[in-house]
Amino acid sequence: MRVAVLGAGTMGHGIAQVTAMAGHDVIVRDIETEYVENGLESIEDNLEGGIERDKISREEADAALERLSGTTDLAEAVEGADLVVEAVPEDIDLKTSTMADVEELVDDETVIATNTSSLSITEIASAAENDGRVIGLHFFNPVHIMELVEIVVAEQTDDETLEFAHEYIEDIDKTPVEVTDAPGFASSRLGVALGVEAMRMVEEGVADPQDIDTAMELGYNHPMGPIELGDVVGLDVRLDILEYLREELGERFKPPQVLKRKVRAGKLGKKSGEGFYVWEDGEIVGTSGDWGDD
Repeated sequence: MRVAVLGAGTMGHGIAQVTAMAGHDVIVRDIETEYVENGLESIEDNLEGGIERDKISREEADAALERLSGTTDLAEAVEGADLVVEAVPEDIDLKTSTMADVEELVDDETVIATNTSSLSITEIASAAENDGRVIGLHFFNPVHIMELVEIVVAEQTDDETLEFAHEYIEDIDKTPVEVTDAPGFASSRLGVALGVEAMRMVEEGVADPQDIDTAMELGYNHPMGPIELGDVVGLDVRLDILEYLREELGERFKPPQVLKRKVRAGKLGKKSGEGFYVWEDGEIVGTSGDWGDD
């Protein structure tokens, strides 16, 4: 199968990696050559890490890299694709315009998937004339490690596309869960609800981020606490999701002031070097200390 992944960022290159590892030819497209190169380098780094940890062999890694290529040309990327996975930033206008652009270039049989953590698949699919072939595939970060993929069924998604999505997700050795298109789907809605309450607890002085995270990791067997997870996902991403869910579902998803303040200050979490935690070389080295009410 030939798969095009649009977006070479964290999610895009992860999707490309696991798809290539499953034996499919994958082309990664982004708007700048630098972004494409960085994405492919990240895949290579991930594969090297897998070899060092005895998760994969050198031969498997080399074979996956042979199946990968990159481009900045959208038409080149999607030509002959059986599946296009859009993994552009979480902006509804960008995703709908990308959907319309892709549909003009692909074959009638090509399935078009959108990787979003909360935006309406039904609205994104409305940009396509043949909207029955559009579906949501919500991958989790880091893609090469996380087993779950939410298959999100839009109002327009037809049965053939849904069956194709299940087969693809199982083929790349992930576990699918199927949900209908609703604000936040299942995982984002529940995950953000936990995360926002943890932020409120920090803001109110109930406990510091480290103790809240430790409580959830040891008391509820979570692999990562909700505050740390917010830093890893990106506090700007968390804020965008909360604002969307507040608009759709009400005040229980109102973003706390501490989150707004951090985003205004550019303290976005791991990717900026500081959020609720301070990060160096991808590792936590301390807590920010910037909490409390305005």
